[in-house]
Amino acid sequence: MLIELQPAFVLHTRPYRETSLLVECLTRDHGRLGVVARGVRGARARASRADLEPFQALSMNLSLGGELASLRGVEVHRTASRLQGDALLAGLYLNELLVRLCARQDPHPTIHDHYARTLERLRAGDAPGWTLRRFERDLLTGLGYGMQLLDEATHGTPVEALVWYRYTPDLGPQRCNPQTAHAVSGADLLALATDRCPDADGQRRLRAMMRQVLRFHLGGSDLRAWQVLRPGPSKAGQD
Repeated sequence: MLIELQPAFVLHTRPYRETSLLVECLTRDHGRLGVVARGVRGARARASRADLEPFQALSMNLSLGGELASLRGVEVHRTASRLQGDALLAGLYLNELLVRLCARQDPHPTIHDHYARTLERLRAGDAPGWTLRRFERDLLTGLGYGMQLLDEATHGTPVEALVWYRYTPDLGPQRCNPQTAHAVSGADLLALATDRCPDADGQRRLRAMMRQVLRFHLGGSDLRAWQVLRPGPSKAGQD
């Protein structure tokens, strides 16, 4: 199957055979694809390989047959500013999360759009921590794992801002003692549901809660990026 001018982002590359790369891409209409880019390694192919850097918005011409696609051509939409510092670490986290959670050739156009918007926020200098929480929420929704944030799990009553909850990934929020591990306030849950950035304490609680939720969907395993993004005393809640 020939695919023309498919909007895509590169998530990860690794050497493949002598002169090629195996490129993990997030495409808009075909989901995550493994793409073989032939002849792009070596000094003579430096320019071609530069087009396949992560975070760059591309249009790809592909030939898809079986598990892997073959790259027939690539067009760079525009040269975007590079992610740096904490924004770069956040971007690498996004890419690992997509590779781990998104099955190949499973189309989710909204996830591609959320990813593009998240990169724009990181380039604009938005706080990485809150930016990642928004993407995690939207990614889970796009994959069919939407979180229950407005109603309690047990009785379906509305979440209350001043009540404390423990979020169970396969059920939703359940009332608990404030000292319960990974407890979040109802205000935290409502902030995430309505896209309103909570205070620093709320962001820290949401960060811990989201890691528990994502770990559940990852089959109990962790992401390598979580070790890199471990906050220090002055950066709590910012990753």
